[in-house]
Parts: sequence; C-alpha cells; structure tokens
Amino acid sequence: MQLRTVPDAGGDTAAKVAERLAGLARLADRVAEIRRLIRGTITFSTSLGLEDQAILHAIAEAGSDIDMFMLDTGRLFPETLEALQRSEQRYGVRIRVLAPAADELEQLVARDGAFGFRLSLENRKACCEVRKVRPLKRALKGAAGWITGLRRGQSSGRAQVPFAAWDGEHGLIKLNPIADWSAEQLDAYIAANDIPVNALHARGFPSIGCQPCTRAIRPGEDIRAGRWWWESEDGKECGLHAAARTRAEATA
Repeated sequence: MQLRTVPDAGGDTAAKVAERLAGLARLADRVAEIRRLIRGTITFSTSLGLEDQAILHAIAEAGSDIDMFMLDTGRLFPETLEALQRSEQRYGVRIRVLAPAADELEQLVARDGAFGFRLSLENRKACCEVRKVRPLKRALKGAAGWITGLRRGQSSGRAQVPFAAWDGEHGLIKLNPIADWSAEQLDAYIAANDIPVNALHARGFPSIGCQPCTRAIRPGEDIRAGRWWWESEDGKECGLHAAARTRAEATA
C-alpha cells in the first residue's frame, strides 16, 4: 500500500514511514520500503560523501526507481567529481548534476567578491543560498520524497534526526534511512560492499563540501569541524538541512 503525501496528512504519513524503517535492519530493505510506501517521485540528493555512497549502493541493490542528483557549486574538489564518475560507472546510473543559475552567481561575486563568503556569516550564507539552496529547491520541485544521508552522529545539531519527517518548506517527506547508524556501522558497510569513496576521506576529510570551505580535521575534532572552520562551532549548516533539528513533525 502506498501512502499519500498531501500536506494535511504529511505528518501522519511520515510517522508511518519512520515506524516501518525503524523495524528494518538492512539498508536496501529500508530503501525498498520507502519506494513501496510513498506514491510519486522520490529523489536522492548526494554529495558523494560516505553516507550518500552507502545509500547509492543500497538503491542499486534494491533496484528501486529513485531519481538521483548532486549539486555542483562550481567550487567542488576535483576528487569529488572523480568520485561521481567512478560511482556512475560502478552502478551503471546517471546522477543528474545541477549548477547555480549563472546570473545569480555573477551578481553574488560582483557584490561580495570571489572569496567574500569568509568576510561575514551573512556573506557565507548568501553564497550557500545561491550555490546550493536555490538549486536544491529546483531539484525537489514536484517530488513526493527526498532521501538524504543525514545521521544523528554527524553533529550535535543533527542528534535528533528522524527516519522521516514532513518537510513543509518543500512540500514532501524528508527521508533519512541511515539516521540511526554509527560511524563504525557506516565504515563497516562500505568496506563489506567495496563501495567507491571520495579519495579525500583517506586524507582526513570526513565531511566534504566546497574546496575553499573545507579542511582536514585534527585528531579529536568533530567530524564536521573542517566545514567553515573560521566560524563558531554552533549550528554550522549551509541551509540545506538547517531545519532538520527543529522540525515539529519529526518522528524518531
């Protein structure tokens, strides 16, 4: 039975999906259940990070009809684009690549400069808005479900990430099938399935974003400490998932 994802029933539907996912151990089974339960287009946004690579593998294993895309901000590491090519070849899929609107990007750089995002938090958020948030909104338009690789163990701000929640901003169910996975569980899954990963992970980059905004972490640091390292440690998000920790409809 597929569940409707209309706004007035979104919270109830998300709760039912979350309950079903919590009862399944295998990631491929969780992906298949998402596809079985939700009517309409389901899309998966990937950054080619460890979490997303695990989900990509599970989608391929389940053989589920799920749209896949990534955001090319124009500032990605070459290693990230190499991981994209290797992933497409390994799984025989095409991952859509979305870029920022050229006119919006030109206006941003004309106003703030090529590295203006380091001058203030407002500038950095404006850069993320143009390069990530607006392309994401275009990609999610018309979708009924959005799969992400969010995990509760990634940061304190993501400690309450649910398996599924109604996302009123985008009008769909946001799905986090590995929300309950530990870093150790993730690493074991990747090793057991010989999943291709970004070469930067072996160089101390557990979380990889745009090249000017990401550094390797030091021993003992939080796994997201290398993102926007010049900012304070509280609530460092780019705007794609900032609402996840406060979503009233969230269901663990």
